[in-house]
Amino acid sequence: MKKTKMSSTPALLLTLLIVSLSITLASSAVLAAKLPRANPVPGGIAVVPLGVESMQPPSVYYGDKRVMVAPDTDKHNHWLAVTGINLGAKPGTHQLTVTTENDRLSVSFDVQDKKYETQHLTIKNKRKVNPYKKDLTRIKKEKTTITKALAHWSDSETINTDFVLPVTGRLSSPFGLRRVFNKQPRKPHSGIDIAAPLGTPIVSPSPGTVITTGEYFFNGNTVFIDHGQGLITMYCHMSKIDVKPGQAVKKGEQIGAIGKTGRVTGPHLHWGVSLNDVRVDPALFFDNLNQLVQKKPSQ
Repeated sequence: MKKTKMSSTPALLLTLLIVSLSITLASSAVLAAKLPRANPVPGGIAVVPLGVESMQPPSVYYGDKRVMVAPDTDKHNHWLAVTGINLGAKPGTHQLTVTTENDRLSVSFDVQDKKYETQHLTIKNKRKVNPYKKDLTRIKKEKTTITKALAHWSDSETINTDFVLPVTGRLSSPFGLRRVFNKQPRKPHSGIDIAAPLGTPIVSPSPGTVITTGEYFFNGNTVFIDHGQGLITMYCHMSKIDVKPGQAVKKGEQIGAIGKTGRVTGPHLHWGVSLNDVRVDPALFFDNLNQLVQKKPSQ
């Protein structure tokens, strides 16, 4: 009887160990979902090995903004900082502040230079280029709401960066263009524009929660979705909105439809992606965005 007990106990322990390991690996597989492509340029993303060993993910900041942290699949208990880089960032060495259970340190990464092209657009509604005085009060109020939504942070163990394209259409304006409206320079293009017929469905590229929705002077009908750890997506110029604040959405679930509300030259979706409260190129979330969009203008 003693031999039987001694024999079965290790077997039981081994079984429990295997089950525990399986659960751990399954959890890690969720955490280690496909990450965006690294391109450390202004408007790009730096995937930075933190070089620290920790069972729990460290807390990472880039300036005063918290940064997404993902497991390093090449090193057990090591981590990567998935860092959005501002379009106005200067080339050179940049610093992350990393805090673990026992330490606080600085980790550097390099930002390379990149030049974006200039796009000239003619807006028929001149008020959308040079707003009236009464419009400026509205714009200021809306900016506060938009800024808050893009700066939103929620803790999440799941990295929801394996995107599908939110709409089928033609890429009419890529990210980062220096834009000139009616011969007047404006801020660089902080997203991508996908042209499509009015009413074309728009879907969520990955699971998330709707932060807020609204109708804005420049952006028209707009939706903001939180995908966790500072990853926010924004959808503008919609003809209709099919979701409400606080609503959980699935990957591929319809959130609205293509429209031409706000400042537009025609029906399209302006799709923005924000990471640690800076706008980054949505193309980095796909292996080849050009293979997913149409080559010819939408009818």
